[in-house]
Amino acid sequence: MIDHPANAESGDEHPAEERPGARLPLLRPGLLGEEQREVYEAVTGGPRRDGPSVIRYMDDEGRLLGPFNAMLYSPAVGLPLQELGAALRFRTAFTKREREIAILVVAAHRRSDFEWYAHERIGRRAGLTEKELAAIRQGGAPMLGDVRERVVCEAARQMIADGDLSDPVYTEAVATLGRAAVVELVTLVGYYSALALQMRVFRVGAPAGEPVPDWGPAEGPYGPGPEDGDA
Repeated sequence: MIDHPANAESGDEHPAEERPGARLPLLRPGLLGEEQREVYEAVTGGPRRDGPSVIRYMDDEGRLLGPFNAMLYSPAVGLPLQELGAALRFRTAFTKREREIAILVVAAHRRSDFEWYAHERIGRRAGLTEKELAAIRQGGAPMLGDVRERVVCEAARQMIADGDLSDPVYTEAVATLGRAAVVELVTLVGYYSALALQMRVFRVGAPAGEPVPDWGPAEGPYGPGPEDGDA
């Protein structure tokens, strides 16, 4: 049985960690159905748990934050979705820097507060500098000395902006990264773009108490994010 959103409600109008305007109440672990529990345990008990604890993906009550709460509402979609995310983060041939460059390009283009909050910290741990992070956040191309990183960044920027790769960029990506890595990169960009869309629609921002990224005056492809309005 799949629990309804009511299982997350409490007597507080906006419980801890639940931002005003959020469209999906945070689901409490003790009230999850069997299929929801499987998703919950896959998220909290997998490689994310074993990685560096530089981000918060649960609140003090154990409720999932960011994109993971939405996965509980549809376990049939949420379980394979989180597994795809784990594969892209932990089982591709990319270095940690390459992977985080691509994810942050998506987060910046979509102006996704939670995606940037999480992967800025993971990227910093992977060795991205403040200058590199600032360039990506502002929509530019950082000065990268490694040719693979430059190709990953250029390809990710073109895919997220145009929804395609030009022949020259595709040819360079295959020559530099290999066909398997290009498949992984296209999938990665699509996956994190889908998460950014979900979090925009469901009004998911950075965790309570964390600063909102400074996106600058330029609007993203969908206009100002929900954090910029009255949501």
